[in-house]
Amino acid sequence: MTLKRVLSVVVAHGSLVLCISCSSNSRSATNSSNAQAAPAATPTVEVTKVMSRKLALTVRLPGELQPYESVAVFPKLTAFVDWIGVDRGSRVKTGQLMVRLVAPEIIAQRGEAQSKLQAVKAASATPGVVAGNDLDVAQKLVEGNRARLEGARESEEAARAALKSVADIQDYLQVRAPFAGVITERNVHPGALVGPASGSGIDVPLLRVEKVDRLRLVVPVPEKYVAGMTEGARVEFSVPAFPNQNFSGTIARIAHAVDVKTRTMPVELDVVNSQGRLASGMFPEVLWPVHRSDATSFVPASAVARTTEATFVVRIRNDAAEWVNVRTGELDGKLIEVFGDLHKDDEVASRGTDELRPGTRVAVKVASGDSQGSPK
Repeated sequence: MTLKRVLSVVVAHGSLVLCISCSSNSRSATNSSNAQAAPAATPTVEVTKVMSRKLALTVRLPGELQPYESVAVFPKLTAFVDWIGVDRGSRVKTGQLMVRLVAPEIIAQRGEAQSKLQAVKAASATPGVVAGNDLDVAQKLVEGNRARLEGARESEEAARAALKSVADIQDYLQVRAPFAGVITERNVHPGALVGPASGSGIDVPLLRVEKVDRLRLVVPVPEKYVAGMTEGARVEFSVPAFPNQNFSGTIARIAHAVDVKTRTMPVELDVVNSQGRLASGMFPEVLWPVHRSDATSFVPASAVARTTEATFVVRIRNDAAEWVNVRTGELDGKLIEVFGDLHKDDEVASRGTDELRPGTRVAVKVASGDSQGSPK
């Protein structure tokens, strides 16, 4: 290759290198110019104000209807069922005879007690037994006669007491209604052997009587709902048997103690059931009123953000975002109760998100009334 040709190639390659270098420098200058001309845009955040008000809403709780009074009737002594005049569903009045029992040995014991009493009376009335016929003898034996008289009186009293005891026991053979109500259970029939030691009276009652014209509605109220309960307040409920009808009861008894196992407080309502439409054992759905004695803070439910580390809302202060940790309470429509370092009229992002990092500069836009969750 001649010297002239080598120089031509070198010159050509040098020109190429210079051209490439010039092109690269030109593009770098252009990109730098564009970056300086278009800075990152400030995000616009829709905000809503924190509201302060007293919570007042209704939650649905399960309950159970129970008889106002319920008695399982057991026999007090061993006997045979001679007669039974009631059955399941029968209505009884206070003191009404329901079951008649028979126990031959009790009748024999009463006859024996009566005989002893008559014998003691006859002995006490026999001339000469208590007092002598002769006046002089009576005067000499006056102390002895007094002792014998006193003994006779004591014997008579003891005989009377024994007879009364047997008579009282015999009264147990007449089983009567303890109050006006309905027979909800019958477990024996005539001829059955019953008693506290054997027969049907060991574990199973003869009858069960319930007072159902007035019922108890027992509601296990969760711990967080127990504040604000007042005796005498009227509460509505419904039962599956009458789905289109609401009933009501009055708060009558509050336990004032939380069950450590269920974290609920039993509350009893008195329910008038004069028409007999409701029955014990029903499971109503209770419309339980929840109130707060003091005002609390509310924000739209969408304003609360949750991560694995925290639950928070994004407060906007001086056009900058900051996270405020909160605890949530009750949901009231579109609003949720929050507890934390928040105050009335604080501005928070309507939609909480962890993408708005603390310190981020933002532009504020006030949310519309509906998006704030304002109740209609």
